[in-house]
Amino acid sequence: MRPINVALIGSRFMGKAHSNAWAKVAQFFDIPFTPILKVACATHEEPLRNFAETWGWESISTDWRDVVTRDDVDIVDIAVPTYLHRDIAVAAAQAGKHLFCEKPVALDSRQSIEMCEAATKAGIVHYLNHNYRRCPAVTLAKQLIDEDAIGRVFHWRGTYLQSWITDREFPLTWQLRKECAGAGSHFDLNSHLVDLARYLVGEITSVTAMTARFISERPLPLKGTSGAFQAGSSSQSMGDVTVDDAAFVLAEFDNGALGSFESSRFALGRKNHNCFEIYGSGGSLVFNLERMNELQFFSARDAAHAQGFRTILATEELHPYVGHWWPPGHIIGYEHTFVHAMADFLTAIHQGHAIRPNFHDGVREMQVLDAALESAGEGRRVQVAGA
Repeated sequence: MRPINVALIGSRFMGKAHSNAWAKVAQFFDIPFTPILKVACATHEEPLRNFAETWGWESISTDWRDVVTRDDVDIVDIAVPTYLHRDIAVAAAQAGKHLFCEKPVALDSRQSIEMCEAATKAGIVHYLNHNYRRCPAVTLAKQLIDEDAIGRVFHWRGTYLQSWITDREFPLTWQLRKECAGAGSHFDLNSHLVDLARYLVGEITSVTAMTARFISERPLPLKGTSGAFQAGSSSQSMGDVTVDDAAFVLAEFDNGALGSFESSRFALGRKNHNCFEIYGSGGSLVFNLERMNELQFFSARDAAHAQGFRTILATEELHPYVGHWWPPGHIIGYEHTFVHAMADFLTAIHQGHAIRPNFHDGVREMQVLDAALESAGEGRRVQVAGA
């Protein structure tokens, strides 16, 4: 296998997930390249150096502008807060680097179009990492839909619920500031649901939405010695939360189906509850990320006296991706979806073809999300741009 050099921009939660996947992908998948962890980039040098040593990156840099133009870098992996995506992606594309980018793709559809145009002009492979498409059970759901196992799709119901900011003392991190995140749960969580809905059901043409902010003011974050954010004392200065805490969206699809999207960071008891239900003329499908190896399938073709949801354990070799891992019944986890994404990404580079979702999908996704924000702000149904 030929070496291919990777630069990672970002060293926190997503930096760890991506580093693990780059290190594992060639060990489990027959791919044309061996990824070389060439350089990791982040703002603070001391924790970055520790990160690089832990995950096996050859070198470090605190200047992404220098990294994206290095001659010894083939791939730029963007795993930083959303407000940095556009500038890094455009610069890296202009330097001829292939792009692996975290979601949501940008702060708004205008930025996503700039990124897509730069990547298209450069002729590079660009990928938007909605990793949940690459859960074997989700890919199996797509296969069943394409095989007409549930017939004409009538209804999509998606929920993505978390609870990590219910404490009023949780600090005002970048995820809670519009200028850094674009939106709150609506971008962070609904972006995943919109991607899955487009993948499994089809394009969205119009939306009606409402959003809510339950805590409007939070303590300003204090930087710890490690660079991590920490809440301060009760006398600490406060700042305004400028994004939503929850967002509900109703949608129409171009194939006539109806959909609903429910996202919240205030759902106590839910840690990472990403669930969808799809109802069709011939059957139904249900997936819950917290049971990510399982897909529930109802078929109207079953005998009437034996109808009911069956649980498919998507761990057989014939299920998508699974043959590269363990024997049947030996489940895989969240981190494996990143390995699947990187295997597909590297194969796309080798074969010179596009991978999905990419920045074109990112534009469509942002147009849906932006339309929903417009709807919530104006209290009316909004047509999605380009639909």
